[in-house]
Amino acid sequence: MSDTNKPSLALGTAMWGWTVAPEAAFALLDAFYAAGGREVDGATNYPINKIPEDFRRAERILAEWAGAHGVTDLKVMMKVGSIDNLRSPEHNLSKSFLLICLDEYQALLGANLDTLMVHWDNRDSEADIAETLEALAIARQAGLRVGLSGIRHPERYARLNLDFGLDFRIQIKHNLLQSDYARYRDFHGSRRFIAYGLNAGGVKLRAEEYGPGASLAARGGNPGETPPLVHDLRQWLAALPNANRRPLPTAMNHLGMIYAWYHPDISTLLAGPSSAGQMQDTLNWAQHLGQYDYSDLYLQLRDLAQ
Repeated sequence: MSDTNKPSLALGTAMWGWTVAPEAAFALLDAFYAAGGREVDGATNYPINKIPEDFRRAERILAEWAGAHGVTDLKVMMKVGSIDNLRSPEHNLSKSFLLICLDEYQALLGANLDTLMVHWDNRDSEADIAETLEALAIARQAGLRVGLSGIRHPERYARLNLDFGLDFRIQIKHNLLQSDYARYRDFHGSRRFIAYGLNAGGVKLRAEEYGPGASLAARGGNPGETPPLVHDLRQWLAALPNANRRPLPTAMNHLGMIYAWYHPDISTLLAGPSSAGQMQDTLNWAQHLGQYDYSDLYLQLRDLAQ
């Protein structure tokens, strides 16, 4: 996972303290860290489960694990701006608030804090966006990387950034069913993108794969509705030859990882396993992608997605 010529793997925390209990999150971190993984993604509003008492719970779980193990070499991406976990549009991206967040996360995570990201910016005002960039520039001067996630007007960030010269990392939803990559066209041409939602929010290839605590249902999806593309993917998988003697994909997560791994502008795959089995499966597939050539499957998946 440390090969700079290949995408890295990051561990997501969106469901921690919700469908993933703290003890399970600790086990995920144990396995991820032991396998050499260091990048972890967080956000102030995780988990977004509409329970106010759980606001910022995921980050507390992460900080507790790091403190208990004396870990100081994580590379945590923290997305800030949310003021609740109710899935509301209420956010604060003012310079003063972002600098408060910077101070808080430096204190909470210490050397483990790597990237400060703006989260869910729906604003139209370029003056307000410029103020946000001023705060990100200060974070950059403090030695952190900076990034964007869920931006309504990426083109305005690109235009205003001409005065700041910030090298953004950008999180995008990118899977076979949906991709936000095209919206960020002003930032294309550089391996700056971090792909999340690889398994399309928990979509399974087969109905029997959904368990009672399926993340798709927790997020408000309907496991009983199968997207048309999933039917096509089943048929495509059933017809795959194995002349190369490589492990073949069998799950939506495998397909999503292939689809992101070979994208020329994607630097990081953000995975969100919720169990030890899913964690091991994700680590195994990251290893397969580094060892075998799946570029032919990527091209076929790209055609199917389009």
